Amino acid sequence: MLALLESSPAALVAAATVLGLAVGSFLNVVIHRLPKMMERQWQAECAEWKGETPPQQEKYNLVTPRSRCPSCNQAIRAHQNIPLLSYAFLGGKCAGCGKRISWRYPAVEFLTAVLSGFVAWRFGPTMQAAAALLFTWAIIALAFIDLDTFFLPDDLTFPLLWTGLLVNIAGTYTDLQSAVVGAVAGYLVLWLVYWSYKAATGKEGMGYGDFKLLAAIGAWLGWKMLPLVILLSSFVGAVIGIGLIVLARRGRNVPIPFGPYLATAGLIALLYGEDITRHYLDML
Repeated sequence: MLALLESSPAALVAAATVLGLAVGSFLNVVIHRLPKMMERQWQAECAEWKGETPPQQEKYNLVTPRSRCPSCNQAIRAHQNIPLLSYAFLGGKCAGCGKRISWRYPAVEFLTAVLSGFVAWRFGPTMQAAAALLFTWAIIALAFIDLDTFFLPDDLTFPLLWTGLLVNIAGTYTDLQSAVVGAVAGYLVLWLVYWSYKAATGKEGMGYGDFKLLAAIGAWLGWKMLPLVILLSSFVGAVIGIGLIVLARRGRNVPIPFGPYLATAGLIALLYGEDITRHYLDML
């Protein structure tokens, strides 16, 4: 099997795509449950700090309990949980109550599958591809969690940062020194922006999770990629923000999560950052 994947790009892309479908299904669980798990943990810690008895709650993690329909609470069976296929077969509805299933579930599965296959095609049968898949999956989870909650959990950003440093011990994407400087610089850049904006307006322009996500991206790609990531994320964020204000009549004071734009820019930089930078320098 390994020899087939190494000799056949098509087989490698197909295998990565199928793996991406399965991982996408799991990412849906992470996106939905991790914030709730952390909220329960905070409630227990707050109760303990106040000297109160922590609330008794059923076991709740990424494995337990089994996935259920949020409307009728019917457990989802194995054959109803096949990525994409089950959603299509059920017509996007719960088999028990007939209520609509959110399009987000198949969207995450499809996005993860497509990006996984693309990463495999881009890097080929290399350690770069294996590491890039981990980066991509973490980025997808963080982007959708931030969209839902305006929160980038340390449980994902910190492991992503440390993994980036470990990956670059062998110089997978950059040298270790550049990775360390990238992690520090990524955090400090947005930290300075945060405090400058707060000093000027008295308001918080972003959360600390954004600092940590950019630090993680810096650890993976090195400090030289940070200007590109910041430029891309700011441009996309500005375009979408203006579009929401103009087209959706969204108020200017309504917050917009910055994590998805950082995640998108980080993924673009991982795949094509060197090419974009080289093309830009050639134009000067």
